[in-house]
Amino acid sequence: MKRFFYSAVLAVIATVSACNNNVTFAPAQSSDNGDGTFTNPVLWSDCPDPDLIRVGDDYYLVTTTMHLMPGAPIMHSKDLVNWETVSYVFDRLEETPYYSMEGGTVYGRGQWATSLRYKDGRFFAYFTPNDQPPKGWVYSTTDPKTEKWELYSVLPHFHDASFFFDDNGKAYMVYGTGMIRELKPDLTGVLEGGLDMQLFERDKEENNLLEGSRMIKKDGKYYLLMISWPRGGIRREVCYRADKIEGPYEKKVILETPFGGLGAGVAQGTIFDDPQGNWYGIIFQDRDGLGRAPMLMPCTWIDGWPMLGDENGKVPEVMQKPVQGHPVKALTQSDDFSADKLGLCWQWNHNPIDEAWSLTERPGYLRLKTNKVVETLYTARNTITQRMEGPQSTATVAIDLRGMKEGDVAGFSAFNSDAAILGVTMKDGVKTLALTHESARLHPQNKAVMNVKKDVIAEVPLKKDKIWLRIDADFRPGETRDMAKLWYSLDGKEWNRIGEDYRMRFDWQRFFMGTKFAIFNYATQEVGGYVDVDYFNYRKINN
Repeated sequence: MKRFFYSAVLAVIATVSACNNNVTFAPAQSSDNGDGTFTNPVLWSDCPDPDLIRVGDDYYLVTTTMHLMPGAPIMHSKDLVNWETVSYVFDRLEETPYYSMEGGTVYGRGQWATSLRYKDGRFFAYFTPNDQPPKGWVYSTTDPKTEKWELYSVLPHFHDASFFFDDNGKAYMVYGTGMIRELKPDLTGVLEGGLDMQLFERDKEENNLLEGSRMIKKDGKYYLLMISWPRGGIRREVCYRADKIEGPYEKKVILETPFGGLGAGVAQGTIFDDPQGNWYGIIFQDRDGLGRAPMLMPCTWIDGWPMLGDENGKVPEVMQKPVQGHPVKALTQSDDFSADKLGLCWQWNHNPIDEAWSLTERPGYLRLKTNKVVETLYTARNTITQRMEGPQSTATVAIDLRGMKEGDVAGFSAFNSDAAILGVTMKDGVKTLALTHESARLHPQNKAVMNVKKDVIAEVPLKKDKIWLRIDADFRPGETRDMAKLWYSLDGKEWNRIGEDYRMRFDWQRFFMGTKFAIFNYATQEVGGYVDVDYFNYRKINN
């Protein structure tokens, strides 16, 4: 099938003038092809465990961001293709000191699989932190675009849970592998004596993963969608259907297909309708170094079953936009740091130290101050990140290094549990740029960073106090998939390649997320140093 692309202007690298720091930023870019179609993945970035609701003609999407703060991003769209982050469910978590990297970390933990629902004029979000002590949090707001989310109630821990509000006023949590628990109607706790049962028993085919619950009701029937992964097969989406909420339930496979040149199946997500009665599914696929990317596809009701994909049961590569006429919007964005507030495109690695960063101390720059003596980037506070995107993407940062102190390390990284790091180190008063490949080993209980394997690939002595660093990411299927190229410049014009291609990796046992662009500054000897980030210039390449 023919692939559609943006106009040539979006394929031109944004120009940077080192003389006056004027930067021409590329426009926002999404999967929108500009001709009434879009190309899957609809969000070619790490947006796992999607839950999506419609309120009127507005669509809201929530995904998992785990240890990143603020967390549980709420994204908004009018056309299901162009999404922007409009709020976060929480700014920070303080349940344990691990969220602030004290005594451990929450790498691979934190917020998981949030359920998003709308009820009686309010939005509700439930998530579990996959941590100790086990519990789940309900947050609520009247408007995710304008009002702050507030903690509403604390519930028990329900794994991969889904709110379900029945039309008789009853409220439930569906979770685990077909478990259901009735809640108080006001969602402040479980209802003693209410429904509490296993909805179905696994058949012999369901001999492995079966989770990721999302329940809806249509035409008087109950539909429970789950991700299934039989041994020896690929991931798939199954649906359990019943006339009564307590069952009995029957099962059907509603999507079982690889996509995009990868062998991985597309599974876990939800289905929903538009105001005209058309149905769609948003279901993610594991895409290795990128993370887990959502696909948007038709949902066709056949014999009372919500069958996902096109007429052949496949995820369409190119598809008509469900709604026409809305502007292009994007999750990952360029930033010149001229605003008085940090953009919603940014997330910190764990809880930040708020007094150790500033947009006002040097207007037009993001100042990152060292705040804690650490050994590696993996335990550094105030590392700031954005998602990488496919098919390809490139990002450049310009950093003023004059405020660095002895032992400081500042720079730019393709950051994950295995990372490629461009770091400028101040040692004996001399600044040196080094490309290192680093891999963190985490404690199985508290996720403390036990050790970091570090390979120095290349070093470049620096004589200037400003540096430009660039990372090009390639997530296209083939030999170059998950490859990052790293560059530096001493004037913002002439670029120098450093090191060889770096293969980005996804490891569910450690970070459990896709690779991120990360800007950092940390101290290894004494605190008090700082760097000023002039800009982050980003471009997605849709070919």
